Amino acid sequence: MSMTGITRRELSAAALGLLASHFKHPLGAELYTVRSILPTAADQTLKSIAAIGYREVELDRATLLRIAPILKQYGLKPVACHIETPLITGNWKPWVERAAQQKTPYLSEGATLQHAMDEVKKHGVEYIVMPYLVPQERGDSDYYKELADKMNHAGSQARAAGLRFCYHNHAFEFRGEPGQRPIDILIEKLDRKTVGIELDVFWVSVGGNDPVALLKQLAGRVPLVHLKDKAKGAEVTYEEAKVTPQTFKEVGSGSLDVAAILKAAAAAGAKHYFVEQDQTPGDPVASLKQSYDYLRSL
Repeated sequence: MSMTGITRRELSAAALGLLASHFKHPLGAELYTVRSILPTAADQTLKSIAAIGYREVELDRATLLRIAPILKQYGLKPVACHIETPLITGNWKPWVERAAQQKTPYLSEGATLQHAMDEVKKHGVEYIVMPYLVPQERGDSDYYKELADKMNHAGSQARAAGLRFCYHNHAFEFRGEPGQRPIDILIEKLDRKTVGIELDVFWVSVGGNDPVALLKQLAGRVPLVHLKDKAKGAEVTYEEAKVTPQTFKEVGSGSLDVAAILKAAAAAGAKHYFVEQDQTPGDPVASLKQSYDYLRSL
């Protein structure tokens, strides 16, 4: 026994406990982070992401179909895939118009959810995600109730296909009076057996809410988590377009309590964690590395 009264066995147990508390979950990279360089430098970009230590990725369906062989080459598993929102809502018009304004092609107008699921499942995808509602298609409380019904139907289809369906939040869902906000309607109406939540902790916070509290509320319903940080002093807003590029920070360099978020996510049953930074100050791969190093240092 030492002078402090602590035995070597107790010291070893304490050390093991410290190691066990480290964040050891597989980390994924949301490839939206590298969208500016991926089209022209896919091989080098994915090689670099794998070299950082990432083993999983999340991406959209069009990108998956284009780069699936390169992902396999570098041992990056496409665990989750964002699919086109109209595959669930049936409302293609605002998305086609948006793509035309941005001068980008919109994948497979008129395609079916079943076809999309068959495609992505071939590449090892486990989760399909409805990623966003453009402002033109957002509506009143009845709209979100109907949307929940459509997502429940999509979730049943996904389960029958051996996949899991999730909805990804932004900030607009948190506008309104508590209990009547879109997020409240969706949480109440979505079938927890067939529809999960991909919780983006940044947008939860931008919308004026505590990610830790929401993770506790949604225990058992959040298999996927988006990790990104928020600049100190950022104002609450429900309009994503008003968020400045400087508001997005590498994980650990902003105002979010990342350690508490990870603890709450684990307690809520989260299975996969994806680092995403919508805007980066420079090389997006360098930002992914900074976030990865921080998370592994916790």
